[in-house]
Amino acid sequence: MSGYWYPLLADKQNHVFKFGALFEQAYSIYKFDSKLRSLILSEISKIEVAVRTQIAYVMSHNYDGLWFTDSSLFKNPAKHAKTLSKIDEEYSRSDENFVTAFKVKYTDHFPPSWITLEITSLGTLSLLYSNLKDGVSKRTIARYFGVADSVMVSWLHAITYIRNICAHHSRLWNKILGIRPIVPRRTTYPFVSIPNSSNNKVYYVLCMITYLLDIINPSNTFREKLRDLFVEYPNIDVVAMGFPCNWQNEPLWR
Repeated sequence: MSGYWYPLLADKQNHVFKFGALFEQAYSIYKFDSKLRSLILSEISKIEVAVRTQIAYVMSHNYDGLWFTDSSLFKNPAKHAKTLSKIDEEYSRSDENFVTAFKVKYTDHFPPSWITLEITSLGTLSLLYSNLKDGVSKRTIARYFGVADSVMVSWLHAITYIRNICAHHSRLWNKILGIRPIVPRRTTYPFVSIPNSSNNKVYYVLCMITYLLDIINPSNTFREKLRDLFVEYPNIDVVAMGFPCNWQNEPLWR
């Protein structure tokens, strides 16, 4: 709980609490953070499905179902070999019915990508996409999500990073992130105006998630769920999360 006590300290070096600081306040921050992580994890899973679908569709359409095994399509053959080994591990471990059925019926080492990518992790998808050679296919996948391919690489890496924080129940709400996702110069749809100094806070992650969800499912309710969470926990310091004072006026949040 020390990470949740920290904002309540008046003297952080000597661990002196602010006047009137209560255990309930720290516990409230803890509960907020827990609910925030659950919400983000749920929404990231929707983004993961969309990314998986687009990568499998575009690459299989432009090449063939086993494109992910072709090292000539990737920038770094050594990285590709490592990623393919990861895919092999995930495929071997899988007990999904459709995987078992394929193994019984066929002798091929891997099924086509629309089957194989179903059981690969978000991290593996991120590695596959980032290592693709620059070209039409990579741009086409990114264009579906309304960003440049360089931004897509950065955002996928960031979303994987955040997903791992949430999945391991680590503190998130006021965390200074160990990465800085790219702030796009141009997007297909409205985004936010944000200085580069703020792209290592949770607010920017929430902006990325909102932007992608609006493309995947324009009728998504992520904004409402997030606002409900702030209503439930009105004492949360949103500035510590990187929120600017006028964030609700940004086109993305309207």
